[in-house]
This record gives sequence, C-alpha cells and structure tokens, in this order.
Amino acid sequence: MKRRTVLAGLGATAAAGALGMPSILKAQAPVTLNGAVQFNDDHAFTKALVRFEELVKKYYGKPVNFTLHKNSSLGLEKQYFEYMSQGKAVDYGIVSPAHMSTFAKAAPFIDAPFVFKGIEHMNKVVAANILAPIADEVAGKAEVVLIGYAGGGIRNIFANKPLKNLADIKGLKVRVQGAPIWSKTFAAAGMSPTVIAYNEVYNAIQNGVISAGENEAAGVEAMKFYEVAPHLNLTQHAVSIRPICFSVKTLKTLPKELQDAIMKAGKEAGDFGRQLESSEEVVKLDTLEKAGKLKRVPFEERDAMKKLTDPVMAGYAKEIGAEAIFEKINAA
Repeated sequence: MKRRTVLAGLGATAAAGALGMPSILKAQAPVTLNGAVQFNDDHAFTKALVRFEELVKKYYGKPVNFTLHKNSSLGLEKQYFEYMSQGKAVDYGIVSPAHMSTFAKAAPFIDAPFVFKGIEHMNKVVAANILAPIADEVAGKAEVVLIGYAGGGIRNIFANKPLKNLADIKGLKVRVQGAPIWSKTFAAAGMSPTVIAYNEVYNAIQNGVISAGENEAAGVEAMKFYEVAPHLNLTQHAVSIRPICFSVKTLKTLPKELQDAIMKAGKEAGDFGRQLESSEEVVKLDTLEKAGKLKRVPFEERDAMKKLTDPVMAGYAKEIGAEAIFEKINAA
C-alpha cells in the first residue's frame, strides 16, 4: 500500500466516523496527541517537534493539545516507531531510519554512510522528493507516515584515542546503529563494529567494551560522550536524516482539516530542523573544544574510506531494489 494511497483514504475514514454522531458528542474535548523524543529541550530534535506542534495549531486553527514526552521517558526511538505502528502510546516522533528496517527494508538506506555529500546535497534530495518511494514503503508496511525530514548533523567517530587515518581505525571496536548496512560499511573500512543500545554507549566505552561510537554534534553533547571519548575524529561519514513520523492509525481518526495541518506542518518542521541542526553544529563543537571537553581530530583519508565502502553501498542498493533511487541521489 503506497503512502499516497494511505493518505487518500484518511479523510473519508474520519468523515465516516462523524456521520450520524449526536451534536453533543461532536463537541468533544480537543484531541490530544502524544509525541516522544530521546532528548531534552536543548536538542535540535526536540525543537523541531515543538515547531511541529506550533505549526499544526497555526494551520488547524482549532483547539488541539500536544504532550511531548522528552528524555527517553517512553523508551528509545525503536520503541517509538513500534508504538506508532501499533497506534498506541506515541502518535508522533523523530526516529532514525535504522529502526524502521524490521518493517521496511529500504528505510535505513536513506541514512546509510556516504549517501549524502553534505547538508546541501541532502536538502536537494529532500526538496526533489527523491525519497518518496521509501516513504511509501514505510507507510504501507509499517503504517507510519514520514511527514518531514529533520536531521542535518554531520556524523563523526568519537573515541578514547585520536584516529587520523585508515591504519588508526583498523580493528576499532565501534558502536554502530542497528541496521546491517552500518555494520557492513564500517567493517569494509577495516573497523570492528558492534550494535549496542544508544543509552548504553557511554558505559560501554567507560568499561572498555568498545573504544568508540559515531554521532553528530548534538548527540555527542546531549549524551556527554566527550567525557569518555574526548577525541572527535572528523570522518564525516554521514549526514543524519531523521524523519518526523506520524501514526497512520492515529491519523485516520482525525478530522480531515487536522490531517492536512499535520502533513503541512511536518514538512515545514523537518525543513526547520535540518536548518537548525546544521547551523548549530559548529557552534556546539567550538564551545566544547574551547571548554577543553573534546578535541577535533582531522581524518586524512575520508575519500579512501568512502572508496572501501562504495561496493557495499552499491550492493546494498541492488539488494533492496533501490538502485534507481541511489542513482537519483548521486545525480542530485
């Protein structure tokens, strides 16, 4: 079932539910929507979701309530996505594509290493709607709509030692996201990747289980990874893209006007989120480095690292039937 097909039927469902309803029931209390985010008020993801709430209220023009559960109070992104798919507990949130792979095999592709050349390239891809086929698959198989694309942070490897070249990262025990493509690409570059829950990375480095992880500046700051891994090695291996997601099961229950407001607000909140995180990135790193909390280490062989992973990415695109999308992304 395609995303556009899913959305096309939402208004009719909502309208049908209102037919024959006594007038006293039509005047029910405003809808309350529950959101979830792993971070605090200062994180770009949280700010993007707050902007989403503001825009929905603006475009809907009628009372609607939002409750945003912060600081992983409802679990982690993997759980948020499952909740949205089931239509319970969480109605909207920001989720890494890596956590959608159980439902849609192609989803992690849009967040894999070396897909985007930089934030400008990612913005072009989003604006051209090149990711629509993947969003359609997620909507059809997981019943979660990707209503916008936040993110925009450059991902680097933070470690308990400086890493300047391919020789330095050989055999590196590094935490990666759960989607297999991350393990495959990092292994191709010579590292020893392992999947560990995001909230366990700090302790894993502290206890010597791993030596490194990878993240954008906002995550390094929010999770205080610099305390156990003060070397930020500038591999620039990925640009994070974090879809703003909404439960189809919830969306179907809402008035058509509110559905429209949610879709419009999601796109704009995603655009806001990318601009915000990319603009905050250098400021955050400058502040941490000036405070002596981390040190940026230039990585001398990024192009060589990418060359090692290129065959893996090409094979992955073919395996999931995303060759055409990959070609369009590369041409954007």
